[in-house]
Amino acid sequence: MGPLAGLTVLDLTRVLSGPYCTMLLADMGARVIKIEQPGRGDETRAWGPPFVAGESAYFLAINRNKESVALDFKQPGGRKALDRLIARADVVVENFRPGTLERLGLGYAALAAAHPRLIYCSISGFGHTGPRRDQPGYDAVIQAEGGLMSVTGDADGPAYRVGVAIADLVAGLLAAQGIVTALYARDRTGRGQHVDVGMFDGVVSLLTYHASMYLTTGITSWRVGNRHATIAPYDTFSAADGELFLAVGNDDQFRRFCEAAGQQHLLADPRFAANPSRVLHHRELRELLASVLRRHPRAYWNELLNRAGVPCGSVRDVPDALADPQLAAREMIAAVEHACAGTIKVLGVPIKLSETPGSVRTAPPTLGQHTAQVLAEIGMTVDEIESPRRVDAG
Repeated sequence: MGPLAGLTVLDLTRVLSGPYCTMLLADMGARVIKIEQPGRGDETRAWGPPFVAGESAYFLAINRNKESVALDFKQPGGRKALDRLIARADVVVENFRPGTLERLGLGYAALAAAHPRLIYCSISGFGHTGPRRDQPGYDAVIQAEGGLMSVTGDADGPAYRVGVAIADLVAGLLAAQGIVTALYARDRTGRGQHVDVGMFDGVVSLLTYHASMYLTTGITSWRVGNRHATIAPYDTFSAADGELFLAVGNDDQFRRFCEAAGQQHLLADPRFAANPSRVLHHRELRELLASVLRRHPRAYWNELLNRAGVPCGSVRDVPDALADPQLAAREMIAAVEHACAGTIKVLGVPIKLSETPGSVRTAPPTLGQHTAQVLAEIGMTVDEIESPRRVDAG
């Protein structure tokens, strides 16, 4: 059943941040009803290639365990249906630009007045307050504006965005956390509240020690490529057959690395005796280690160094990473039956609960797949939401 079984989430989101949030809730047992524009649906349904039987691989990644209802809530019949669904919902999640739903009478203040127990979550680029509230939020722009790109990339090269849409994803994670926290508070107070998540806030929160360095000392972080600014050796190296990441986190691990790799003489070098001096002399240390590590393939180093308790790993591509037997053991790859594409594979649930685990139960829905079923539950038909005259007459 999952720990959130019995909760109903009305999903007015699209693209990535909102759908990722609602998928996390659905994985934990919540019923998520995804409202989509008839004929078009979530924009990501058209994002591709690749497509699988006409379904976007992007959309399939973040919409499992949901029901799709196609209705236009700007039309009388669609609005009537939406109002009935809101009345039954525990949570509404939206990621429109601030002010959009308020103009339609669907903002937090209006809905909270009618439904005081409702949890209303808004995800936007800059949040619903502040001088930038009206600006749209695009992942790469938020990464740039939030300082994340400034610390990502080679020291002598341009800034890079993270290889996944981290601004969207962290907003979705924070929104899910905020919703669950608000639900816990509702159990004690009996009242819902507004969960306001800004992508900009989320990205800045990821700066952690970079921000702390500046706030406490005035020191500004800089790009260091794959190495670490305060730990050495902590970087990618070329092994005989590909890239290897070596992550020596302290002096004891450095000692064990030197002993395992047959480089005990480095321990007597004052430049490398302690981490602060290794950081100061990271270039010299890197040159010495690079000549050693390229002598053997990655499997050799992984086996040798992991046995010695030295963190390291191969830099793998996506297919290699997904083929790891650890993921199979952790049920991180699941198979589901899709209405059009047949059996497809999706990622599993990353949070493992011992007593009330989440699960992958259903495939991402086709557009409007559950419209008739959900409307029947609220005493309406598809004809009613498609025919304003019939709705007006009723």
